[in-house]
Amino acid sequence: MVPIKKPNEKIRICTNFKDLNKACPKDDFPLPNIDKLVDVIAWHEMLSLMDGFSCYNQIRVAPEDQHKIAFITPWGIFCYKVMPFGLKNAGETYQRAMNYIFHDYIHDIVEDYVDDLLAKFKIREQHPKILIKIFDRLLQFDIYLNPKKCIFRVTLEKLLRFIVSQWGIEIDPNKIKVITNMPPPSNIK
Repeated sequence: MVPIKKPNEKIRICTNFKDLNKACPKDDFPLPNIDKLVDVIAWHEMLSLMDGFSCYNQIRVAPEDQHKIAFITPWGIFCYKVMPFGLKNAGETYQRAMNYIFHDYIHDIVEDYVDDLLAKFKIREQHPKILIKIFDRLLQFDIYLNPKKCIFRVTLEKLLRFIVSQWGIEIDPNKIKVITNMPPPSNIK
C-alpha cells in the first residue's frame, strides 16, 4: 500500500494490483463517447454538474471475491469490502452501475460518465423537479455526491475543451490562444 497526496492535499491509499490486473480479463463494457456527450448537453438552457464522492468506494465487492483483493499490513491481512482504487476494470464497473441506476433517465434528463453526472434542462423551470428525481435515485442506491465538486444551475460551462451553453458548442478561447497569437513563420524551415 502506498499513500499518494492528491491535489486537494488529501491522501489516497493505493494498493499495487499489478499482478491481479494482469490476471483479470479486460471488461469490454463501453464508456460513453466524450464527443457525443458534449453534443447532447449543448442547446440546453441550464445544466447541473455533479461528481460522485469516492465513487469506486461506493461499490461493494461480493464477499466471495474479497479475498482476491486482500492486502498485508504490519497488523495483519485485510480485505477490501468496497471496490478499491487501482483495479483494472473499476471504471467500467462503476459505469455499468450508473447505467443500471439511471437506465430510464439517461439521454432524457441526465448524462453520465463514470462518476460525473450532468443534469440537463431545456426549460429553467424544470430544474427543481429533475434534480429531485436524480437525488431520489441516488438516495435509493446509497450513492453520494462530492458537494465541493458539484455545480448547480449553470448556464454556460467549460466542459473538456469546449464551452457548452444553450446556444451550442464553442471552442474555449484559452485553448486556442497560443495558435491565434502565434507569429507568422519567419523562414522556410
